[in-house]
Amino acid sequence: MGHQSLNDCVKDLEHAGQLLRIPFEVDPNLEMAEIHRRIFDAKGPAILFEKVKGSPFKAASNIYGTYDRTEYLFRDTIKMVQKVTQLKIDPMLILKKPGKYIPAAFTALRGLPRKVRWKTPVEYGVTTIDKIPQVKSWPMDGGAFVTCPQVFTMAPNNKNIMESNLGMYRVQLGGNDYIQNEEIGMHYQLHRGIGVHHTAYNQSDEPFRASVFVGGPPAHTFGAIMPMPEGLTELTFAGMLTNRRFRYRFKDQHVLSADADFVITGTILKNKKKREGPFGDHLGYYSLEHDFPVMKVDKVYHKKDAIWQFTVVGRPPQEDSSFGHLIHLLVTHLTGQEFPGLKNINAVDAAGVHPLLLAVGSERYMPFREKKPEEILIQANRILGSGQTSLAKFLIIADDADAPGLDSADIPNFFHHVLERIDWKRDLHFQTKTTIDTLDYSGSGWNEGSKVIMACCGKPLRALGKEKPAGLSLPASFDQAHLALPGVLAISGKAFTDKDSAEKEMAELSSKLATQDLEHFPLVVITDDASFTAATLNNFLWEAFTRCNPSHDIYGVNSFVENKHWGCKNSLILDSRIKPHHAPVLIEDKKTSAKVDEYFKRGGPLEKFG
Repeated sequence: MGHQSLNDCVKDLEHAGQLLRIPFEVDPNLEMAEIHRRIFDAKGPAILFEKVKGSPFKAASNIYGTYDRTEYLFRDTIKMVQKVTQLKIDPMLILKKPGKYIPAAFTALRGLPRKVRWKTPVEYGVTTIDKIPQVKSWPMDGGAFVTCPQVFTMAPNNKNIMESNLGMYRVQLGGNDYIQNEEIGMHYQLHRGIGVHHTAYNQSDEPFRASVFVGGPPAHTFGAIMPMPEGLTELTFAGMLTNRRFRYRFKDQHVLSADADFVITGTILKNKKKREGPFGDHLGYYSLEHDFPVMKVDKVYHKKDAIWQFTVVGRPPQEDSSFGHLIHLLVTHLTGQEFPGLKNINAVDAAGVHPLLLAVGSERYMPFREKKPEEILIQANRILGSGQTSLAKFLIIADDADAPGLDSADIPNFFHHVLERIDWKRDLHFQTKTTIDTLDYSGSGWNEGSKVIMACCGKPLRALGKEKPAGLSLPASFDQAHLALPGVLAISGKAFTDKDSAEKEMAELSSKLATQDLEHFPLVVITDDASFTAATLNNFLWEAFTRCNPSHDIYGVNSFVENKHWGCKNSLILDSRIKPHHAPVLIEDKKTSAKVDEYFKRGGPLEKFG
């Protein structure tokens, strides 16, 4: 049986030795986030803040702080939900192996939401926005945010709960120009179900009512980020993973989750926007101030002994990385059904998920002649035309014919396989002036940028260099070449100033490299600090792919354009330096860090993590 409440989950974690109670008062303004990050980095337990400054409520974070703990939380239900996904692929399994799969059918039935008519636990009390723990994670954040929200909406004139939407869209509780306790900010991005509802309400006279659930069973929080097909509510998935139907009721024309710790009800104002942000986000940079919808607050309900659940995002990996891990466990069986011919796919967490997508496909069309990327290009374009994967900026796809079992989750081996085979003259395919992730500021405008598909197949074309080439000569604007991966050189460049200067610098670099033997180094990455880039795999993935706009920042040695196709005959160059239009990198507040240092030194529950 899954956890029935957040309190139930906290007790279970404590019993398993996976909970850290902090009994002294902690300030939600930067301090709680700083403690969270240190405990997370130490692979420590979930955290229960028992005394939050300025709030009567407790707060919990790092609940999903490790993959093992996340799997532990759903240990009683995850296997059965996996079987439900297998039945989606092959319904005949229930006839072939009834003993194994009939229980999965009952699990699916438990996914149906259940309406209740009596007073729910969340209606124990009513509070105000300013009494909620005002968690601010990074110094430049525009205010306190809800970082684990479950935002519930329904289409106008539609009370069918099976057609509702539950999504995790960040909510700003105060700051900027929001009227305290009356207004909150509602941030949502491309390809979000709430946007479909908002569009419908703009064409309707009905008020756009919404509810924000916080806490409740862990499966409800996870359900809010589960990528469900349009038209199928996330409540069904939450019910299956909890092993209990999602309970709800209507009150004052709003929907309340019976099991949430908090419910904020209100109305999203159709034609009103206010500045939301900045917010230190999961790419490791701030998302900046932009105009977003405003929700006028009606009421804030809470349970008895309610716990405010939050997380802290930043440069990955962070706690939210576990959501991606769990999604992979649950839907990996569906990959071939959703994307025919695709073997596996990996939205690279260390690169911020959307900037870099790795995939293994298959070439089956022309087995009687020498292979070239054909079917994998179809698979790549289907990936870029589907839901959340459409936000990928770099999509690298390989055929596994001569490397059975190639796995995009094994990132070093995947890059090794690709870089041995990639032909930059043929295998680059750009999409320019298109949409990219809202949080990615590497593009030419907000939500605007480019994409590139790198598709390769066939036998190796080269051996990869495993040591920095001796006697490498660079122009005066560049220095400090380091080996980032086999076949990948990271080179420090002087600070980026403008596009014209960058093109001159890259032309000079390309001409210089063309005179040297770099056959074994098909990829060159220009960064602000090559020693940092090459220090770890995660550093390379983060810098190389979050700071590069393919159409603007890719260059090549001996490049050419042929019938509008761009390629290069030798090394590909990524200009992954920080640009003036990029968002600032997240950096901790020094005063807060010094104060938290004292918490870890003075003994008590934090001492062993100091």
